[in-house]
Amino acid sequence: MKRLLLLCVSVFGVWCSVVLSDMPRIVVVSHGQPQDPFWSVVKNGADNAAEEAKVKIEYRAPDTFDMVKMAQIIDAAVASQPVGLVVSIPDKDALSDSIKEAVAKGIPVISMNSGADSYKALGVRLHVGQSEYLAGKGAGIKMRKMGVNKALCINHEQGNAGLDQRCAGFIEGMEGYAAVLAVTTDPTEIRNALLAYLNKHRDINGILTLGSMGADPTIAALTKAGANGKIKVGTFDLSPTILKSIKKGNMAFAIDQQQYLQGYLPIIFLAQYNKYGVLPNGEVQTGPGFVTQENADQVVALSKKGIR
Repeated sequence: MKRLLLLCVSVFGVWCSVVLSDMPRIVVVSHGQPQDPFWSVVKNGADNAAEEAKVKIEYRAPDTFDMVKMAQIIDAAVASQPVGLVVSIPDKDALSDSIKEAVAKGIPVISMNSGADSYKALGVRLHVGQSEYLAGKGAGIKMRKMGVNKALCINHEQGNAGLDQRCAGFIEGMEGYAAVLAVTTDPTEIRNALLAYLNKHRDINGILTLGSMGADPTIAALTKAGANGKIKVGTFDLSPTILKSIKKGNMAFAIDQQQYLQGYLPIIFLAQYNKYGVLPNGEVQTGPGFVTQENADQVVALSKKGIR
């Protein structure tokens, strides 16, 4: 089928464009950008699912974490009348009207990654992701067992409900012995803010970051401060850099929420719903799972392929 389509594009360009436009079209709107190491894996999952399910997808996202722009992107997606819509919901209040408009127009909506606590109220069919609060709590419990008695949660997108829940869960898992450091997504700012914080709080012996966006500059800061190995570091999500740090012992663990499935499964579900009218109910949990020095080798190869 692929070869036929490529041939007709080169020989019968006008006719082929009609064939392609007749493919069921699904729009994905995320608050994170596809060039981000985490979201690139989500997009890979969505792209692979689209190829397997023989549907067309359009992946859209604001340039930065901007809920006004994200709502506008969802509005534009709804106006284009796709057969399905996949959205992340980091801020229910900011995105509520846009998502409800999609539902009112009969467009089936699936949330992924963030939105586990709000998707039902918005009329979204189901959610694909992990419980961010419970994952954060699990990280706090794990650090306590490692001997951490004073920890810091670095939040690079404060106001993102999912990330806020991770820190809240972490604080509970740490039995209250943890604080939150709010930063931006700029690596230099994260590194400098962390160095300044550690200089004032020398009793910190555990740090949790909420993704590769915060993990890489955290490791850089600890290296500069000569604190690698002295402070336990955990993070959400995987990247080649994070896996290398775990293998070297510079990071204690990473929480894997299998973001590939967060991109892949909604496309498969919506394609089947469009074709047969069948759809799962409730939540599809993709995590959490812990990657440590003991099992890091198992996921390195897949990470290089953009799957883990």
